[in-house]
Amino acid sequence: MTRVLRRLRPGSTGTPDEGFDRRLLAPMMLGSALNPINSSIISVSLVPIGAAFGAPPSETAWLISALYLATSIGQPVVGRLIDLFGPRRLFVAGTALTGVAGVLGMLAPHLGVLIAARVLLGFGTCAGYPAAMSLIRSEADRTGRKSPAGVLTVLAVTTQTIAVIGPSLGGLLIGVGGWRATLAVNIPLAIAGLYLGIRRLPPPRPVRRDERHPAAALDLPGMALFATALICLLLFLMNPGGGQWYLPVLTLAAAAAFTRRELRAPQPFIDVRVLGGNLPLLATYARALLAYIVSYAFLYGYTQWMEEGRGLSASQAGLVQLPLFATALVVSTLTGRRQAIRGKLLVGAAGQIAASALLLLLGAHSALWLLVAVVIVLGVPQGLNNLALQNAVYHQADPERMGSSAGLLRTFGYLGAIVASAANGAFFGQRADTGGLHHLAWLILAVSILFLVVTLADRSLARVGAPREDDTTAEPRSRDAGR
Repeated sequence: MTRVLRRLRPGSTGTPDEGFDRRLLAPMMLGSALNPINSSIISVSLVPIGAAFGAPPSETAWLISALYLATSIGQPVVGRLIDLFGPRRLFVAGTALTGVAGVLGMLAPHLGVLIAARVLLGFGTCAGYPAAMSLIRSEADRTGRKSPAGVLTVLAVTTQTIAVIGPSLGGLLIGVGGWRATLAVNIPLAIAGLYLGIRRLPPPRPVRRDERHPAAALDLPGMALFATALICLLLFLMNPGGGQWYLPVLTLAAAAAFTRRELRAPQPFIDVRVLGGNLPLLATYARALLAYIVSYAFLYGYTQWMEEGRGLSASQAGLVQLPLFATALVVSTLTGRRQAIRGKLLVGAAGQIAASALLLLLGAHSALWLLVAVVIVLGVPQGLNNLALQNAVYHQADPERMGSSAGLLRTFGYLGAIVASAANGAFFGQRADTGGLHHLAWLILAVSILFLVVTLADRSLARVGAPREDDTTAEPRSRDAGR
């Protein structure tokens, strides 16, 4: 990452014709890290939280699902607000809400309050990533550098670094202050985010008298229908065998009403015409869904199994995850500036398949080196897939809707995370044993193979990020990408 940062012109003052304004990097990196750290740090906290409240894995799984439910809805909504109002206001508001959620979680008297705190965390951490992508887009326009691969790499490396060191950090915090410390960590992070957001993010551009106010472009009915459809879908995915047959029906009805509304709205929340015609972007969202199922099934299921099935402590389970961080960081740094993404996705798919197959070899007495070998293999796709998906969205999306498009990438990713959480709850039941781990391994092996098939079938990937005659000034092609 240091080598990448050095290429961002350390003397930049943010004036035209210079490189990316480095003052923006700190708030971008911190804001983007808030959600991954809260996603990953909970993985080693589930067992001690369950012990504290007398809750089985099927109930503590709601601590994962609650955050992703809120985030899946909030990311594209907040992203659209960022497109209209600029990143600063939404970044500051979201960071403040993250701090409030940290206080509530730290003091939670029972599991219900803790779940509510995780919902607040989901909404509070929504602004960081769309704000960062919006800033990258605006800086690319200002500097004339239309393919800021170095900045995108820094952002990807930051989010996946935080996601992977989260279990180790969580284990350390639990050892020092118990599971409540994993919620309290949001308080200093929020304070730092508020300071950086207020001091470094550019103020919103004032609206001229002859311009239409951005609030007039808010498609509130579309947002409400989108949220309704997503809530019904996510509630069904969290408990698909619960006899709630009406939820898929409500999902389809709300989705149909949403589509009809967006086709008629003068300023739609999500331009379904453009999105429907951009098949490569839709394929990228599908790959994000599949990749996150695999990644988070490992993150939560494998970590829980190491504690309950293998008998490691929370701190030991967190330390076993450290090689994943090192591998992902090295892979991302070495490949980040290579803009062609098809090769990254193919190697990432192969790594997912290999890591899934290795899970089938594990048992209650497996050697420690084999546990470490699994996470090292997983580190390769972890370092490639997230970076490739992020770069794909940057090149495929409509530049004027970069915030909401980036938010939708996270929404599809968190749909995958919720599927992974539901699978963990279904396969593990009352205890994360080896039999449940093997059932989980077969599921993610099938998902990994499907990820490979979708990637092989997408011929447009060969054109995304491919070198052009003047790559520094070429505009990303979004509307033409699906033609």
